[in-house]
Amino acid sequence: MLHDAAAPARPAPEPWSEPLATALLVLADGTVLEGFGIGREGVADGEVCFNTAMTGYQEILTDPSYAGQIVTFTFPHIGNTGTNDEDLESLEAAPASGVRGAVIASAVTRPSSWRSSSHLDAWLKARGITGITGIDTRALTALIRDHGMPNAVIANDPSGQFDREALKARAAALAPMEGLDLVPPVTSRERSTWSETTWAVKSGYGTRAAADGSFRVVAIDYGVKRNILRLLAQAGCDVTVVPATTSAEEILALKPDGVFLSNGPGDPAATGAYAVPVIRSLLEQRVPTFGICLGHQLMGLALGGRTVKMGQGHHGANHPVKDHTTGKVEIVSMNHGFAVDPKSLPDTAVETHVSLFDGSNCGLSLTDRPAFSVQHHPEASPGPRDSHYLFERFVTLMRENRPETVQKG
Repeated sequence: MLHDAAAPARPAPEPWSEPLATALLVLADGTVLEGFGIGREGVADGEVCFNTAMTGYQEILTDPSYAGQIVTFTFPHIGNTGTNDEDLESLEAAPASGVRGAVIASAVTRPSSWRSSSHLDAWLKARGITGITGIDTRALTALIRDHGMPNAVIANDPSGQFDREALKARAAALAPMEGLDLVPPVTSRERSTWSETTWAVKSGYGTRAAADGSFRVVAIDYGVKRNILRLLAQAGCDVTVVPATTSAEEILALKPDGVFLSNGPGDPAATGAYAVPVIRSLLEQRVPTFGICLGHQLMGLALGGRTVKMGQGHHGANHPVKDHTTGKVEIVSMNHGFAVDPKSLPDTAVETHVSLFDGSNCGLSLTDRPAFSVQHHPEASPGPRDSHYLFERFVTLMRENRPETVQKG
């Protein structure tokens, strides 16, 4: 083929350039994952877990039960509804009342919600939470599933300059979760009362006024979530919140109709050093008692049982749990890395709930004392409301064990 003129030369291709990694996730085994920083600049460390919830990232990031942990979100689109001043779960405003860090797959987009008041990045900075985006969270989740929850370090530096060897050494030197009492940084500093009730569209949160015939409930705060207290108030309880180290004598002096044992972070055996004697004393006094999550584990320890560290834990809002007392299967919210060994419990402790994922214990009830507890989070926030009935079950237990009721019986 003949050409009248030479074809014009093509321009040289632009050199390929990788975007600058402004954050690293460094695992204890030396694995380094590159991504992009979000939230507080600097370095944060903790145990890495994954959460499978598709909504409620703000509630997750302020759940005190995550103290000492880095949360990996398996749902890719985190931050797309922004943040607001209502969806907080920790009582304390301090950064220590929530997670150490957040691992996110996709870049955070502009908020798209009428309730949003700030971008997730700005909110994370204000909370002091260090985050990383651009991570293959499916691969990280598979690693946790197969090998357990590793310790890790998140480093966020816009310059992209990191001392990788120092970060690897820091991650490798982190203490395991076993033996850590993480309740002191997240518990209440002093006694307080609670009257806020649940949220409704247009009206927001309500307020409950004390009334005659109300049930006096003392909530021991090991890292309690706000929505637990709201549901107790909604169920007709006058709630007094006390610090985790409050003695049994101080609690009994408040003349409670019932005691609530809250959720919280860390190894229950470590917290049990001071919590278990108090719970045992309350059970001996036959005070109606209801425990959730860490409170469930502490009740198990108070009965002479033991707790075990789980490989990947249960973290999410889609966990199936069977209630043996009703025969129903509920979809519940979970957040725990330890579990009660049901074989270690006495005959007076009956297993009431069980996980349909792995058969682990999710609830117990006592046959000789008015007490029960569950491993999951019936208050949800985030999550389904299948287990809200447990708060009414607690009210019924208190009503049946009031002195005037017992005398009539």
